[in-house]
Amino acid sequence: MAAHISTNGTNGVHAEGVSLKDLPKSNVFTSNLPADERFSTPIKSYEAPRKELGPRMVKGAVYTYVRPEEVKDPELLAVSHQAMRDIGLREGEEKREEFKQLVAGNKMMWDPETKTGIYPWAQCYGGWQFGTWAGQLGDGRAISLFESVNPTTKTRYEIQLKGTGKTPYSRFADGKAVLRSSIREFVVSEALNALRIPTTRALSLTLTPHAQVRRERLEPGAIVCRFAQTWLRIGTFDILRARGDRALIRQLATYLAEYVLSGWDSLASSYASSSLPPSSNTSSVPESEVNRFTHLYTHIVRANALTVAAWQTYGFTNGVLNTDNTSLQGLSLDFGPFAFLDNFDPNYTPNHDDHMLRYAYRSQPSIIWWNLVRLGESLGELIGAGSKVDEAEFIEKGVTESFAPELIERAEKLIDATGETYKSAFLTEYKRLMTLRLGLKSQKPSDFDSLISEALDTMEALELDFHHFFRRLSSIRVSEIDTPEKRLELGLRFFHAEGVTGLGNSTESAKERLAKWLSLWHDRVKEDWGESEEADKEREKAMKIVNPKFVPRGWVLDDIIERVTNGEREVLERVMRMGERPFEESWDGDREEEERWCGEVPRLGRMQMCSCSS
Repeated sequence: MAAHISTNGTNGVHAEGVSLKDLPKSNVFTSNLPADERFSTPIKSYEAPRKELGPRMVKGAVYTYVRPEEVKDPELLAVSHQAMRDIGLREGEEKREEFKQLVAGNKMMWDPETKTGIYPWAQCYGGWQFGTWAGQLGDGRAISLFESVNPTTKTRYEIQLKGTGKTPYSRFADGKAVLRSSIREFVVSEALNALRIPTTRALSLTLTPHAQVRRERLEPGAIVCRFAQTWLRIGTFDILRARGDRALIRQLATYLAEYVLSGWDSLASSYASSSLPPSSNTSSVPESEVNRFTHLYTHIVRANALTVAAWQTYGFTNGVLNTDNTSLQGLSLDFGPFAFLDNFDPNYTPNHDDHMLRYAYRSQPSIIWWNLVRLGESLGELIGAGSKVDEAEFIEKGVTESFAPELIERAEKLIDATGETYKSAFLTEYKRLMTLRLGLKSQKPSDFDSLISEALDTMEALELDFHHFFRRLSSIRVSEIDTPEKRLELGLRFFHAEGVTGLGNSTESAKERLAKWLSLWHDRVKEDWGESEEADKEREKAMKIVNPKFVPRGWVLDDIIERVTNGEREVLERVMRMGERPFEESWDGDREEEERWCGEVPRLGRMQMCSCSS
């Protein structure tokens, strides 16, 4: 069975790595996009008092040069060893003082004496939050230090610190991050990567011991060093469209295609070779009028469709899918009140401020498309221009009154057609991933309704644990469910320790419903694999590499946060080891702790909700 989704890491390449000093670095982002005019050079920003780099409106720019605030006595709490490898850093580099000071924001790759090197920056963007335009947002507490290049894979990452002080984009906030939310982001970033879900990553977690950060209460502060191939998001285009900055929209789109993605030629080839069926809307637009910006938009749409399919497959709920939290590379981005499902409840939202369930689990595919339509509106002039997109008159003067109706009609058709692409890409990927989770080798048209949908309906009605269902299903042998009596008895292993729950369910009715589904699954497994003991073993192995034993649930994260806050440190290393290898049976740590975190979710710990404050 094929690997179920590609990763953003080294894909198993384990080179020796290099020192922080020898790690190749660049500043492609700041070299190719316009800076805030007020601090247009690193020298101007460095010479300015730090307090002058605080909140204000920034126009005509994609970023501001700004240095992190210094931290007294930072304590490095943990690193992700997988992240170290993916960046290209050698093992043990995290123990050096230079590394510790860098990830705390006390070291820059810019020399104030020679005034050379790479100066940190914060990005400007806007966003639609809960469906309402929020205006200028930006990196209010995140500062990018430099771009690194893995010497082996040649992958470029933008290294960024979160929680390092005010920037022009902090608005009314303090630019800090609390330990609670920083632990959550640190753990989930690497856990998602291990589940092969496209995501931004986390390298390290640092405690700022002298900082008490006020949220609902005073809390200890922290800094997460995180990285991604790009931190550009839909909101980056949103703010430019709101301000009518045509030239910068074009410049940013070109930068994205040429420096972050695979280049215009590759985007065109990908568009042309797509196996997705063309919609009637697409066929109504001549191919000569489908320009490179349509190729770019379609690529972004597909990337996000694949990511949402993975979220739905693994029960991940972001909680705040605003446009400023939607990546242009299709990455899981900016973790606030996120959660993995416990019981399967499609209406679950982990955000206690989401009263209308806008960002509930079931809403994620439609909300991401809503966000992508906002991106289509930002790129609409470029998409709708068709073959005229590079004509001097269009570039310099914009859309003439006579050309506007044609441009608008074409843009609307192409955006609508891309919506069909999104739907098709999402469903195709979701079915593929769920087929693998169910342990099947093939897909039949009837599987979606009879197996996938019915499994989810059964889990919802019986209040079954989403993750335990698939992991326990993996270990069932065909011979254990080859009679109605066996299926009725075996169904008991899927229920919670307190027994059958769910409105209107009795033990007998619940067992019967599960047995009915197990009968359908038994027949499909037998059809794909046969009935031999050897085939059962092979199927179990295949299922267990796609059905994790461990996911960082809300109650587990709360346990870790409490213990770290009270002075325990080793627990972070243990949970990271589990998060980085979620499909294993054990992790050579505290066996009792491992089984507790992977076992029955405490009743009061299920389906938790939390706030956006972090």
